[in-house]
Formats: sequence, C-alpha cells, structure tokens
Amino acid sequence: MAAQFNDPITQKMADFLIEIGIDVVSVGDAGETFLPGIRVENGKILVNEEQLTYPGDLLHEGGHLAIAPAALRPSLTGEVVIPGTDPEPVEAYAIAWSYAAMVHLGLDPKVIFHPGGYRVESERLEANFNLGVYIGVNGLQDAGLSLTQPEALKRGLPPYPHMLKWLRD
Repeated sequence: MAAQFNDPITQKMADFLIEIGIDVVSVGDAGETFLPGIRVENGKILVNEEQLTYPGDLLHEGGHLAIAPAALRPSLTGEVVIPGTDPEPVEAYAIAWSYAAMVHLGLDPKVIFHPGGYRVESERLEANFNLGVYIGVNGLQDAGLSLTQPEALKRGLPPYPHMLKWLRD
C-alpha cells in the first residue's frame, strides 16, 4: 500500500521513492529522528507528515539509502551510515543523488536546498549545482548510477543529472 500524504510535493517524492524500490511509510509517530519527521528503520523511510519540517529531506534520506549497497540497505536504521566508508563523501553522493531526483521530478531546487539544510550551506550548494558544479557525481559514477560529463561523452550517453539507475546493486 502506498504512503498517503496531504502535501502534493511530499506525495510526489514518496511515490517516486516507492517506485524505485525504497519503501516510504506514513506513520503517526516517527519516534526518535535524525531529521524532523523522518526516520529510517530497516531500510524503510518512516514519515510523520505533521513533524516534517522540510519535505525535500525525504529525497535526501532516499539518496542515502539508494547509494548504500543493496545487501546492506534492509539493515540500515537511524542515521544512515555505510560501514567502512567516510561519511563526508557519502553525504556528497546523497546530495548529488537527491538533486538528480529533484530534476527528474521537475521540482524547484529549493525543495532540497532549503534554508535549514546542509549546515546552512544550501545557498552555496544550490549555486554550484545551478552552475553545473556537481559535488558527489564521481561517487555516483563509481556506484554505477550516473556518468560524469567526460565519461558520458566517451560512452555516448547522457551525463549527470541523468541517472542510469536509481539504486546501487
């Protein structure tokens, strides 16, 4: 059963995540959360819409799950941390993934680059992405999800923000 949300943007993002294979569940209480209204539990995103401050955080958390290895994804709970990896580049990969999802869905960049996000670096990140300076894309390419401009040219395929696939194997 699909998650049901009142906000059409939240619903659009939830439908997309469910379509690509990331479960999103509407809950009355998300419990202890890393981001307001969102909790990851056993590879699923639990969302309390009343507590959700920034709907775009849904795509960001979806990005963390999407770039995690498939075998690991169902075990992830709380703050998504991929064992044995440096969290800083993984954060950049999740930002790049969420931006590509935002473009795919035709949403305004401010949905993910909101004032409360990315330790107040949202404006800088949005400006970089608008200029085509995409942080984290090399990680998406390494995971087989997208291609940098040079690699896309070599292969004759569209470059990032186009995604070859949405979930890491």
